[in-house]
Amino acid sequence: MAERVAIIGVGYEGFTEATPHLSVREMMFRAAQRAYAEAGVDPREDVDAFICATEDFWEGWSISDEMVPDQIGAALRPLHTVAGDGLHALANAFMMIRTGRFQRVAVEAHSKHSDVVNPDEIIRFGLEPILLRPVVENPLALAALEMRSYLVESGGSEDQTATVVVKNKGNARSNPRGTYAASLVVSDVLMSEKVVEPLRRHDIARPADACIVLVLASESLAAKAPAKPVWVEGVGWSTDGRDLWDRNLAFPEAAQAAARMAMRVGGVERAEEIDIFEIDDTFSYKELQMIEAVGLAPRGKAGRLVESGEFSATSPHPVNPSGGSLGVGALLEANGLHRVLEATLALRGATSWARGGFRRALALSWRGVPTATYAAAILST
Repeated sequence: MAERVAIIGVGYEGFTEATPHLSVREMMFRAAQRAYAEAGVDPREDVDAFICATEDFWEGWSISDEMVPDQIGAALRPLHTVAGDGLHALANAFMMIRTGRFQRVAVEAHSKHSDVVNPDEIIRFGLEPILLRPVVENPLALAALEMRSYLVESGGSEDQTATVVVKNKGNARSNPRGTYAASLVVSDVLMSEKVVEPLRRHDIARPADACIVLVLASESLAAKAPAKPVWVEGVGWSTDGRDLWDRNLAFPEAAQAAARMAMRVGGVERAEEIDIFEIDDTFSYKELQMIEAVGLAPRGKAGRLVESGEFSATSPHPVNPSGGSLGVGALLEANGLHRVLEATLALRGATSWARGGFRRALALSWRGVPTATYAAAILST
């Protein structure tokens, strides 16, 4: 029987609005050093393979993974790239170790958004080229369509999405990585300027620079690791139709499929069996969609439950007690690894922002506009 898989080392750098004093490769080097030190490994001898999650368009040159090996200790070692979210890379590492052919795998993802001059143009390039790209000037219009569809179908209100912003930015005040932490009330959010109807400025997670490196290991090696292992019990992923008009804009069916797959692999039958949820909140409404997708609330009910304080940091099932992307920052392809990082620290009891005693977590990420691509992982102590 294949061995279980554990996270035995985490390292990160950045988590600031901009890092002009560090190149992206310097950020990667520092994050990798910390991850390997915590795992007690020498990457040149003890790590069997390396995975980076990166997209050439965000990096600014082709075959950008050629610039990855040196700074994460993977020179002349097996390395491959996942052109997707960091949680997809984690799923690759999980499966590699489960084959029995690999004992330790390092996973890296980063955001150097402050170096990207034209992010909207990069996102527009991902749009369907014949019917959408010529008419969509602001890609955030796609998120606005989703938000409006969700609010209409659920009967929800903008007060409810504003409550998500208040909750997450408030949670981030206790997180040392909380770049955009703030003490707000609902009226502050509703008074912020409209970007694309009904999206307001506060509804949108602001970008940040960060790099995250995780070291995963087989069960036999995890038992010897210096740090407390966090087990990856299950992974899942799913992508909806390519075209916008083929998707259910009000409900992310692919997110539901990814979460269900991870829960099935991890032996979890109901969302209530999970203690903590680190899920996508790139936009305020997205958290409400994710809560319903994982089965933590019935369809159309998440907004009312958030308003009642059901998913606060002190509740039985806290959602984004770290502050999520709204409080910490949106990290391009590193969003998924950020979800895993925060969940891992919470399960270890190594945070100041979450109560102790967590046994199981769910991390769920979305690759962002214009995609309908999601990935999930079940973690446990």
